[in-house]
Amino acid sequence: MSPLVVTIGVLILFFLGYRFYSKYLSEKVFRLDPNFRTPAHEFNDGVDYVPTNKFVLWGHHYSSVAGAAPIVGPAIAMIWGWGPALLWVALGTIFFAGMHDFGTLWASVRNRGESIGSITRNVIGERAKNLFLLIIFFLLVLVNAVFAVTIANLFTAFPASVLPYWLQVPVAIAVGVLVYKRGAGLFWPSIIALVLLFAFIFVGEAFPVELPKEIGGLSSTAWWVLIMLLYGAIASRLPVWLLLQPRDYINSHMLFLGLIVIYLGLFAGNPEFIAPAFREAPADAPPLLPLLFVTVACGAISGFHGLVGSGTSSKQIDKETDARFVGYFGAMGEGMLALAAIMATAAGFASLDAWSEHYASWKSASAGGTAAFVTGAGNFLSNLGIPEAIGTTFISIMVIAFAATTLDTSMRLQRFILSEIGEQYKIKSLQNINVSTVVTLITCAALAFLADPSNPGAGGMILWPLFGTTNQLTAGLSLLVLTLILWRWGRNYLVSLIPLIFIVAMTMSSMVLSIIDFINQGNTLLVVIGTIILALNAWLILEGLLAVNRLRQENRISA
Repeated sequence: MSPLVVTIGVLILFFLGYRFYSKYLSEKVFRLDPNFRTPAHEFNDGVDYVPTNKFVLWGHHYSSVAGAAPIVGPAIAMIWGWGPALLWVALGTIFFAGMHDFGTLWASVRNRGESIGSITRNVIGERAKNLFLLIIFFLLVLVNAVFAVTIANLFTAFPASVLPYWLQVPVAIAVGVLVYKRGAGLFWPSIIALVLLFAFIFVGEAFPVELPKEIGGLSSTAWWVLIMLLYGAIASRLPVWLLLQPRDYINSHMLFLGLIVIYLGLFAGNPEFIAPAFREAPADAPPLLPLLFVTVACGAISGFHGLVGSGTSSKQIDKETDARFVGYFGAMGEGMLALAAIMATAAGFASLDAWSEHYASWKSASAGGTAAFVTGAGNFLSNLGIPEAIGTTFISIMVIAFAATTLDTSMRLQRFILSEIGEQYKIKSLQNINVSTVVTLITCAALAFLADPSNPGAGGMILWPLFGTTNQLTAGLSLLVLTLILWRWGRNYLVSLIPLIFIVAMTMSSMVLSIIDFINQGNTLLVVIGTIILALNAWLILEGLLAVNRLRQENRISA
């Protein structure tokens, strides 16, 4: 079976999933109401709560949730062959990610735009909310620190990508002002912005930007980390319509067009699979089950998506019926990116020897996930006559753009969570937007620069082994809250309960295996933090079961 046939087959499944399953969810399960007054209208403040065109909001949501994870995860999972990753992405996107992202977005819209962590209070209880907020805060700090160093490494490796990235900022601001303050339509600003973004690629090739290897005792990578965190903090403080929303919107055009070009390159070249469908992994690789479902998160299901949906996107939904397009089709877009990553790493290498060398060990596969995608996708683009240098720059900018939009949104989310923590514990200073922004910056910078004194800026990588399991456990907890909401409202809760049971089983067993591995490595820090996260999740699940029992007893009494 050729990659071309497999790709077309999976894309058809995605279409059927959106056409039929998302329609069932919207009409029979969530029962979307076009007349429901959304938080964007109820609390419109021109900063975070802003009614938004569904296509613009989809661009923000898709760019924010995609990040680099749906590229890196499938690229690493190729170590087990392309078959397992493909099956998980295809089925996970339709029945797990689509429902999870759509559901958490809808639940937040129905609860005044509150985060999934705060909604936990209404569904399970105050104690459960506090536990969930702690887990979410840890996850967001980790995401921010790690994505900052990921972008920094890409800037260092691909100097031609620096100018194209930063020149997007004034273009996005101009689009935001034209649309929201000058009343311009979306069409021409979008077209002009897209043309400029592609023109910037040639500008970057002509004028690559490289920082000195060391400035003031810090490496160039560390300086890029600091610059990205400062930028993220400023972007999170600005009104959402001024930078975050238009930048994500115009980025989504480039990213989606990039996906189309990659797929066209695949169709034009019509290559054969270089990688085997199923493979006995190297001795140092973890077992396929359950680690596949943690390695490939974004592109199948990811807890971070629920944080975005219930954190920023729910505050911008114009009509409740837009949630289907923004939430479910947003997951479809990420599934298509993950599919492209699978094809690029399974059929884009020059030879089986080159592929086998890259996937000779778990360490090499984990370290080179992004490089494998850039190599494979660049080869696809060459089938269209695109020069290798231009193709590589374009793909690297795609990856940076995905990662950067995630960083922008994640820092805003962390500010929201800090405000909710301040409200919970009556800490008025944290409820101040400027204070919560500064605290967000300080906590992320502290992890990046203090966690690993030997490598300033890359401290987040110390805790990165916990990201996959923490992220998926967060997805499980979001599904738990969603399941309880549907159960209480007399809806079909099996659509979330079945994914909940599967994800919790796979992820908690993965965390146990990881903790055992950390013990064998003598890594006390990861053992302690991993055990705490596992215990908090087990505690939250127990709180959920107690809530179910409590509600059943109340129902018996009322009957």
